[in-house]
Amino acid sequence: MTQTAPELDPIPLAALQHWAYCPRQCGLIHLEQAFVDNLHTTRGQAVHHLVDTPGYEMKSGVKVERALPLWSDRLALIGKADLVEFHPDGTIFPVEFKHGPKRQKLHDDIQLAAQALCLEDMLGRPVPVGAIYHASSHHRREVAITPALREKVIEIAEFIRAMLASGTLPPPANDARCRECSLKGICQPEALGESSRHRRQRSNLFVPEA
Repeated sequence: MTQTAPELDPIPLAALQHWAYCPRQCGLIHLEQAFVDNLHTTRGQAVHHLVDTPGYEMKSGVKVERALPLWSDRLALIGKADLVEFHPDGTIFPVEFKHGPKRQKLHDDIQLAAQALCLEDMLGRPVPVGAIYHASSHHRREVAITPALREKVIEIAEFIRAMLASGTLPPPANDARCRECSLKGICQPEALGESSRHRRQRSNLFVPEA
């Protein structure tokens, strides 16, 4: 019998960001429970300490909630928002904190879009826009929660669910993303990439001529 979304184990919102950055990184963290800190993850943790304590405050009539639990039974997602603003006109505005300078990264936008979808399902109100707060530059980058981003959230959640069900790690990326990844030593993208290349070369030796 096929499970409906409420019967499925929920996928952490952070897993969507990990998959969008690198599917193998997502697998190592959420399938094999492997994680190693580096400079980037340590900086990220320091930034999130600013919003890790649940609570709220009022700023110019805007209710600002920190570390707000999020979920969507419809999509079987669970997690928390760093910060959500509730404006007097009914606007709901999620804000995701990231270390580093202001920049556009699809994996960050997908994580924010997933938060918006959860908020919509929880509160029954549209969340058309959110923001990424870049701590190093102290700037917000507004992100429109477009139909394309919404579809990407659903698609990636399905990919992750299939990976967890199969128990199979995705192949390594072995590209520029690996330089900043704290899991590079565990993943060993160069060694696995070289091994794969050698297997292809060996197999080509036995391809009969046309």
